[in-house]
Amino acid sequence: MARPDPRQAAQAAALSSAMAGAVDLSGLKARAEQRSSQQARPAAPAAPPGDGAAPAVPPAGSFVIDVTEDTFQTEVLERSMTVPVVVDLWAEWCQPCKQLSPTLEKLAAEGNGAWILAKVDVDANPRIAQMFQVQSIPTVYVVVAQQPVTSFSGVQPEEQLRGWVAQILDALRDRMPGIAEAEARGPAQESAEPVPEPEDPRFTAAEEALERGDYDAAIAAYEQILASEPANAEAQAALSQVRFMARAESADPSAIAAADAAPDDVAAQKAAADAELAGGQVEAAFDRLVKTVQRTAGEDRDAAREHLVSLFELFAPDDPRVTTARRALARALY
Repeated sequence: MARPDPRQAAQAAALSSAMAGAVDLSGLKARAEQRSSQQARPAAPAAPPGDGAAPAVPPAGSFVIDVTEDTFQTEVLERSMTVPVVVDLWAEWCQPCKQLSPTLEKLAAEGNGAWILAKVDVDANPRIAQMFQVQSIPTVYVVVAQQPVTSFSGVQPEEQLRGWVAQILDALRDRMPGIAEAEARGPAQESAEPVPEPEDPRFTAAEEALERGDYDAAIAAYEQILASEPANAEAQAALSQVRFMARAESADPSAIAAADAAPDDVAAQKAAADAELAGGQVEAAFDRLVKTVQRTAGEDRDAAREHLVSLFELFAPDDPRVTTARRALARALY
């Protein structure tokens, strides 16, 4: 098997760090537990689907499920201990949702249980939408070990979604045995095995440092690659991801208030943008730095612009939030 793209591994870890603390699912979990306790009866009739404990290996045909506030704990949180759960937040009136959901359902069926698609009608389940801080739909979150680790909004083409799912499974396969078990049960997805890539010890060293949580060593390893190969796009992308991971881990939410009180302090604006991004406020982080570029000049403007561009590199180039912010940056500069 080919060595995983270090850019993908770094991005998955970076987004996981950025989402940490941004979405709190404990409220729904507690609510579901309370209802379950209140509704328990010694001789109760058979429970409806989703009220019992989620099986370690979901039965065939259960890879796409409708989730409510009452079943969120068993169908999403408990299942996420074994395989990733992709939460599709949608509504009946949402036309883009009707474009995205069938593609996700198709991929979930092909996955044969390596991941679960949990569909949530936000109109019928407003508390779930509230917990995920949904601002627009469709919005999709990935929940792993009862924590959201990454998300996107809007319609995505099937090819891009397929690559996104593959990236998630590659990043989690070693930690979630349910993925490999499902893949072993399922039919081969490809007629021929891809030609393995030779191991590059330089990238291996960087990836091992990243797995240990040694960001300084990972940064040094990627910088060493770039010292001999300045145009190595793989190393450039991975370096951007790891640098943000290191900053996100120590991001201080109070930096936002401090920056608001000192709008001309570019260092404060950069720290606040990191804190906003680490808290899941992507558009706010981009907007802050665009406005900083607008009201500064010389070295300060360059510093704000460079920091903003480095944040763009954490996302796919066609992410609508990035394209919108790039246009705003161009207007600010020219």
